[in-house]
Amino acid sequence: METKVFEPSPEGLEEAGEIIRNGGLVAFPTETVYGLGADALSAEAVARIFEAKGRPRFDPVIVHVAAPEEAEALWAEVPPRARALMERFWPGPLTIVLPKRDVVPDIVTAGLPTVAIRMPDHEVALGLIRAAGRPIAAPSANRFGKTSPTHHEHVLEELGGQIEAVIAAGPTPVGIESTVISLVEEPPRVLRPGGTPLELLREVLGDLRADPPQVRYGPAPSPGTLKRHYMPRTPLYLLEMGLPEEGWEELPRERCGYLGFTSAKRGFRAGEVLSERGDLREAAARFFASLRRLDAMGFVAIVAEPVPEEGLGVAIMDRLKRAAQGVARLNEHSVWIKRR
Repeated sequence: METKVFEPSPEGLEEAGEIIRNGGLVAFPTETVYGLGADALSAEAVARIFEAKGRPRFDPVIVHVAAPEEAEALWAEVPPRARALMERFWPGPLTIVLPKRDVVPDIVTAGLPTVAIRMPDHEVALGLIRAAGRPIAAPSANRFGKTSPTHHEHVLEELGGQIEAVIAAGPTPVGIESTVISLVEEPPRVLRPGGTPLELLREVLGDLRADPPQVRYGPAPSPGTLKRHYMPRTPLYLLEMGLPEEGWEELPRERCGYLGFTSAKRGFRAGEVLSERGDLREAAARFFASLRRLDAMGFVAIVAEPVPEEGLGVAIMDRLKRAAQGVARLNEHSVWIKRR
């Protein structure tokens, strides 16, 4: 299959919308990452998403809409706090989970009685939804469990030849997937931290559970809740303080890559810095692209420095913890790793 590359023009969006209406797959930009879109009301079309990504059927997908009224047509009920969240955060990187109507196919929700919906804050994404005339089911446009795509070139590297089209709109501005919040629990529970910080959600909701589940088996309540996720091909280790202990494996620094928050470390052959000024928004926007560049360099390991767990740092650390295969410590010349 030839994957068409469309410009984000009215003509490109109209042609991409027609592909969605006809049951095809189109990768498109959002403010968070690139999504792999299909008609959310067609079980057959959504099944193709799972096939293209190699995604297990127990992992639900998020439905994208172009207006709050479109979400309300898919939810069985819309409580006042859902309307408050939509008014404050939509369009934007917030996904809301509520009971679904029967019109939503079970494959979208992994058989769960709830559906996750958001309104993206990206004109191309909104234009595609309007051109398709359908709500669009869209997980990230990459192979399942791997590093999320924040540029159309990332999509083509992984899914070129397997999907009908990609809308080429360059890098995404937020760079971290949406926050997912369940309103079917009391108090509301954050199922996945993301582009909407928890502090802002508390301003609207008050009490909030912020302990995302880690699913090993069975239907996941939200995308991004599996214990291992967002993984590069190169083993990634999360840096921690302290000296190596007995049973740790030593690696020379020059064989490893380094993902730093505000600065690089000497002795590593290559490094990426997320934000020299310590800006967590900049760090989030650069996170997945930086990780991909290090992953392409053929290292035996990548060492990632933690970021402060506040604001968007909570979402970055969630990704790092799920991607990491263990922990690392440093001495003057070496990396010491300990696998899980």
